[in-house]
Amino acid sequence: MSDWIAIGALAAVGLLIPLGMMTVSALLRPSVPETGKSTTYESGETPTGTTRIRFNIQYYMVALLFVVFDIETVLLFPWAVIYRPAIQADVPMIALLWPMLAFVGILAIGLVWAWRSGAISWARSPRATSRKTERDLN
Repeated sequence: MSDWIAIGALAAVGLLIPLGMMTVSALLRPSVPETGKSTTYESGETPTGTTRIRFNIQYYMVALLFVVFDIETVLLFPWAVIYRPAIQADVPMIALLWPMLAFVGILAIGLVWAWRSGAISWARSPRATSRKTERDLN
């Protein structure tokens, strides 16, 4: 029963602290209504144009590749930490290296596939292309 009391107390504290902070903040902050604060952007600039902007898909591809290889790094660290103690404990080398080599190999195949399919090659903008051709002509 005491475990549930501790969980309930932790939940109460977890709710009371944010609610208390919001209450104190609402009581202490200055309230100066202005027309600029009710606009979409509080920077004071009038929004122009549409909100529909086309982003280049390669930003997302680079982000996804970063996440994949970031996770690879996170998974390599524990393996590197246990490598030396496992060698000292007479664990066969193939038992240590095979899982990590297979993991890195699968990721390398994925990277080569992304590279060959053009998923990580940047498309040139028309402005950059025109500058390059102007430079080549001069």
